[in-house]
Amino acid sequence: MTKPIIVVLGAGLGGTVAAFEIKATVGDKADVTVVSLGDTFHFVPSNPWVAVHWRKREAIEVKLPPVMKKRGIGFTPVGAKRVHPAENRIELNDGESLAYDYLVIATGPDLAFDEIEGLGPTPGFTQSICHVDHAVQAAAAFDEFVKNPGPIVVGAVQGASCFGPAYEFAMILDTELRRRKIRDKVPMTFVTSEPYIGHLGLDGVGDTKGLLESEMRNRHIKWVTNARVKKITDGVMDIEEVADDGSVKATQSLPFAYSMMLPGFRGVGAVMGIEGLTNPRGFIIADKNQRNPTFPNVFSLGVCVAIAPTGKTPVPVGVPKTGFMIESMVTAVAHNLRALINGEAADSQATWNAICLADFGDGGVIFIAQPQIPPRNVNWAAEGGWVHLAKVGFEKFFLGKIRRGESETFYEKLTLDLIGAHKLKS
Repeated sequence: MTKPIIVVLGAGLGGTVAAFEIKATVGDKADVTVVSLGDTFHFVPSNPWVAVHWRKREAIEVKLPPVMKKRGIGFTPVGAKRVHPAENRIELNDGESLAYDYLVIATGPDLAFDEIEGLGPTPGFTQSICHVDHAVQAAAAFDEFVKNPGPIVVGAVQGASCFGPAYEFAMILDTELRRRKIRDKVPMTFVTSEPYIGHLGLDGVGDTKGLLESEMRNRHIKWVTNARVKKITDGVMDIEEVADDGSVKATQSLPFAYSMMLPGFRGVGAVMGIEGLTNPRGFIIADKNQRNPTFPNVFSLGVCVAIAPTGKTPVPVGVPKTGFMIESMVTAVAHNLRALINGEAADSQATWNAICLADFGDGGVIFIAQPQIPPRNVNWAAEGGWVHLAKVGFEKFFLGKIRRGESETFYEKLTLDLIGAHKLKS
């Protein structure tokens, strides 16, 4: 009897871990293959460090083919041109097709720099830390900036759904500039589509509003919330401040000598516009079991999953998919695939809890949300120098896990340990 074929589309944080866990869960009952654009895993949470030379890109990369081979997982680095779910196949970029019995979509997002004039790296005028290639370019631009320092603008534009790295990078820049003793020459402004500082796309977690506002005041970082970026030219960012009723409250033209703005996210081209599979923004529609209602042999996890915003905001704000949430999606998908292969019901659900370590270079903020979307059973945030050390330790742990091809989960144990340490009860 022919074994079913499971294809994992994407080899980022979610896709790589999913391949390991799915293979460990289904064992020899199915063949698992990963389709990736390129053969290298990048640890995205370390990109802010790469952008200020605190890490070399080689330190946060893992070559995947030998790891996948060791775990008995197929791997192709050519990438997907188009998913054809009605035909159970993926059209690859090299013109070949790959058939599947089950598909797990874990592509991450397409970065929508083109939606705002002048946004993004070349040919735009702002930097990005969404990909290690961008972070390397941001580091080169930072080298030029420190020769002739001036104003900095950091933040996230309308439609962004991942705000933590913007806060991290603003604080890391502040730390690095102070170390270079040129912070006094650099006015800094944080520009965000969030309705308030610390919203994070989650309507806050614990007192993230107070913690982050205090951190910014202590670091002399001004901020603009409910901001809609209209246009960016060389050294100038035109923004609108939007009132609660959607009207334009004020306009500003912010000068900058260096800027990093997180873009809006959308689905990748390989799935965009497939009726029944994606929403209008290109994110994958999934039920409570991570399963697509129209194509029930298609599962999804991570940033590519469609999740409704936590509430209406004057400027569009997306919902982040943090590591703990993604890991719980991975586990649910793996258990559901095993159930289907065994002829059982696919009824496993992700917990959708969140834990986030936001590093500020010389300190940081941690928050725990159970579940990630409010109302919550646990709603807690804290700060301290230990968070920076925890983030460094986590980077080392996770990259080691990828290099070894390990499938064991981590976020849940860490969360429970932290809750116990701070005498919280879930």
